[in-house]
Amino acid sequence: MTDVYSQKPWLKHYDDHVPPNLDYKDKTYAEKFREAAEAGADHTALIYADKRITFGELDRLSNQLAAYLQSIGMQPDDVVGLHMLNIPAHYIAIVAVQKAGCVSTGISPLLTPHEMEHQLKDSGARAVLTMDLLFEGIAGVVDATDVSTVIVSGLGDFMPGADPAAVPRELPGKTAVSFTDAIANMPEDPVEVPRTMDDTIFIMYTGGTTGPAKGAVLTQRNFMSNCQQTLTWADEHGGKEDIGFSAFPLFHLAGLALGAVNMAIGNGQVCVPNPRDLDFLIEAMRKYKPTAMVNVPTIYYELLKKPGFRELDFSDLRWAISGAAPFPPESIPDMASVIGENKFIELYGMTECSPVSTCNPRYGLKKAGSVGLPYPDTEVKLVDPETGELAALGEPGEICVRGPQVMKGYYNKPEETAHALRDGWMHTGDIGRMDEDGYFYVVDRLKDMVIVSGFKVFTRELDDELAKHPDVDMAATIGFPDPDRPGSERVMAAIVLKEGVEKCEAEKEKILQYLRDTVAPYKVPKVIEFFDALPTSGVGKILKRELKAMMTKGQT
Repeated sequence: MTDVYSQKPWLKHYDDHVPPNLDYKDKTYAEKFREAAEAGADHTALIYADKRITFGELDRLSNQLAAYLQSIGMQPDDVVGLHMLNIPAHYIAIVAVQKAGCVSTGISPLLTPHEMEHQLKDSGARAVLTMDLLFEGIAGVVDATDVSTVIVSGLGDFMPGADPAAVPRELPGKTAVSFTDAIANMPEDPVEVPRTMDDTIFIMYTGGTTGPAKGAVLTQRNFMSNCQQTLTWADEHGGKEDIGFSAFPLFHLAGLALGAVNMAIGNGQVCVPNPRDLDFLIEAMRKYKPTAMVNVPTIYYELLKKPGFRELDFSDLRWAISGAAPFPPESIPDMASVIGENKFIELYGMTECSPVSTCNPRYGLKKAGSVGLPYPDTEVKLVDPETGELAALGEPGEICVRGPQVMKGYYNKPEETAHALRDGWMHTGDIGRMDEDGYFYVVDRLKDMVIVSGFKVFTRELDDELAKHPDVDMAATIGFPDPDRPGSERVMAAIVLKEGVEKCEAEKEKILQYLRDTVAPYKVPKVIEFFDALPTSGVGKILKRELKAMMTKGQT
């Protein structure tokens, strides 16, 4: 079979300013931040509750926090857990951890106590930064870990006129200190612990569908290479007092990457503590007129329902990226009518790839439903997950990625690393296809693919088809074992109807008939259930594992 992937058809569709290979700068994150802070000390770095924090202030505050980390005995490569919403202390900590030569790991507030304890123990974290609203979550598990110090910031910290947060209570055997007290007497002198490009920058946890979450080890080279790829692709140079805007949480790598990149190139950004507060998002966009946005599809989709969003002036906006989940292709024209033509860009990435691998062009052809073209120096191929053979052009296969942004491996998981990384290729677990122009399309997660009497049903494609129905607001499909056919599965659909549509058997039949007219018979769900809402992650992904547990109770 001809290897269509090694021919790299995507290179023909690169924007003119994007070369196939980049000259990577061997500068660590802390070095890049120092350059940005020195070049624009008076520029706005963070906007929080109408307070602006300059790069000069961010530099000094991160020096003080880095000095505190050193004062409690944190050594290079020691791990610091960051367990906060998108408040100023979180951004300050991202920089401070790097200045101290340490490694950060983002800890989601949505984790169960068991999951949180696992991450702290598995990563070997020795210190945690949390906040007053989330303190009890850490307090409940910290005794079982090696964490010695818990630093507590508050939602009110850095708000004009607000008192700094106090520590909610003592932690026996541990040091618990407020963020403001921790840095109060620390020097503002630069902290610059030398790091190499092969040193670890982050350990970010991912997966957990078949067992405990795994820590993806990203090196300075992995992350900084991906930063350079992204900035080149987006034709962004920084230092112009641009304003970035994102509801992605910083404890997720996509949010961390955006927040860290803005700080490394001298761009300002708006802190968004609550991504579900749509009115806050709209008012912040109105007030600060962002030049770039990055959000999950569900945020954009919900914003489109708000008249206030549609009335905003987006003339300053250069681009808006959507990632982490598919955006309904039929909704892209509506989005473009609000923010402007040729500004909406879909991309594909994962934690293990620092995180971005493919993206639609900034200026050139954007294909609806596609996640675009591989980045410079990035190879992508599709393989049969069972045989390892290359998938033919246009045929589905597992997405495999090779490039400088691919992780070093999973932390202390040699077997998991060997399974995921084979000859330098990251086997993503996603199913995709490539068209003749080299544009890639994500079809499904390998684990979400359903086998019906030997036929493959890609649930994402079925989800997209359901989303086109005029009565459907949101939909997700899953598979469950067919009791009448061992080795086969049945398809089930979970649907949130649009406001005013009645949940009834007649509506189910209406949707089923629509599917009978649009998809192959074996793809039509055997079961449809209506929900008021579907379970989602902190970044808006529909949690199909939880949905399956909800829907398969009682199924035989």
